Amino acid sequence: MQRADFGAKFAAVLAAAVLLFASLAKAEWPNDRPIRLIVGFGAGGGTDIVARIIAQALSEKLNQSVLVENKPGAGGAIAGEQVVKADKDGYTATMISAGHTVSAAMVKAVKYDAVKDFTPVALVADSAFVVVARKDFPANDLKGLIALAKAQPGKLNIASVGLGSTQHMAGEVISQSTGIDVKHIPFRGTPGVIGALLGKEVDYAVESLHSVRGQVEAGELKLLAVCTPERWYAIPNVPTVAESGIPGYAVSGWYGWLYPAGMPQPIVDKTFAALKEIVARPEIKAQMEKAGTTARLLGPGDFEKHIAGEVAKWQAVRDKAGLTPQ
Repeated sequence: MQRADFGAKFAAVLAAAVLLFASLAKAEWPNDRPIRLIVGFGAGGGTDIVARIIAQALSEKLNQSVLVENKPGAGGAIAGEQVVKADKDGYTATMISAGHTVSAAMVKAVKYDAVKDFTPVALVADSAFVVVARKDFPANDLKGLIALAKAQPGKLNIASVGLGSTQHMAGEVISQSTGIDVKHIPFRGTPGVIGALLGKEVDYAVESLHSVRGQVEAGELKLLAVCTPERWYAIPNVPTVAESGIPGYAVSGWYGWLYPAGMPQPIVDKTFAALKEIVARPEIKAQMEKAGTTARLLGPGDFEKHIAGEVAKWQAVRDKAGLTPQ
């Protein structure tokens, strides 16, 4: 009996050792093939730009090719599903944006858990959303917009890049927080929103700063507020939404690196260490700022909490608004 017990224990220890060695072998992560960094949006957008900045620097840091692949569609769900199903070997990752958490609440095509089905490695950058209005809009700040909307319920129009988009939901939080009644007009992408603002078809929108900055600097559109927790470095004279009468309001366009769930810890640690060093470089910070973003680092644990908190926030906004995932 004792021999049988010993034999069983020995077999268990041997099996554990085999698994450990297999894990360590995987964790060596040889640079014999490229790392695929999948982006769920098209080329030229914020997520794609950040991904390419990081990919180039990481390729040099690891002496290993990091190739960005654009797989747009379904609010990033097509890319997300591909990564979820990938081998846990460090050769497939995704650069996500804030849209990853909005899609979890608003996109029916999402067939995975935005938190549990991924291994968070690092948040690497932030970008700014702004409340922007047509140039002849009667109000010059968000407080004025809110007062106008309360005086004329249902009369003002807010544009967005689509029902359930980050921009739509960011605007919905403003409406919910202030009790204003405005009409939502969805468009197919940022060019449609900008065109509608320039054509005075709509009154205001929430959009990424880098998308509307040219029109704002040309005097064709005007900024009413910035959605970030603190004033944005590029537009220090524009007050935040929180300063404008909605305490605690904070919506940022953030970007981060995810692997599939269950990644070997040594690969996660190696990737995070490389990203931490890259994000701290002055030249990377300069590239980020030129692209309208700012470098910021959150490690695996904090990043996971951030993602979970954002998913919960957008689900609450969805439910309060009575919206249905599309």
